[in-house]
Amino acid sequence: MALKDIPVTGISRWAPTGQLTIQGHPVIGEGGPITVPEGAVITIAADGTISALNPGDPPNTVAPVGQLKLVKAEGHEVQRGDDGLFRLTADAQASRGAVLAADPSIRIMSGVLEGSNVKPVEAMTDMIANARRFEMQMKVITSVDENEGRANQLLSMS
Repeated sequence: MALKDIPVTGISRWAPTGQLTIQGHPVIGEGGPITVPEGAVITIAADGTISALNPGDPPNTVAPVGQLKLVKAEGHEVQRGDDGLFRLTADAQASRGAVLAADPSIRIMSGVLEGSNVKPVEAMTDMIANARRFEMQMKVITSVDENEGRANQLLSMS
């Protein structure tokens, strides 16, 4: 798979220095920022190894140019920043350190879309329950308002 600049999302780009960047941030591998020769076609293996094939080279001359550091964090250990990037929470940093260790059990798949972690039936049921709770609370507020109005009328008559 050749990694190209994707016009729709703008996910991956090449810096003038040849560094691979995502949303303007350099992609950091286990050995530092990942640099790819100009015009090279890159592939990403399941273990995070990034290999490059230079233009005009035979297919058997693919050379590794970097290794992505694959880490595992639980959902409660990360929080999303205003910039869209995920960072470790203070509790996670206290228990696991500021930088997570590589996890060899993690695998990635190149060229596929990740499935949703939303359970549609459960989400719809929750949404309906929330709408019903909202309606009931609005009825209570309306009833309290009407009762208050009647009480004011009774007090103003006497």
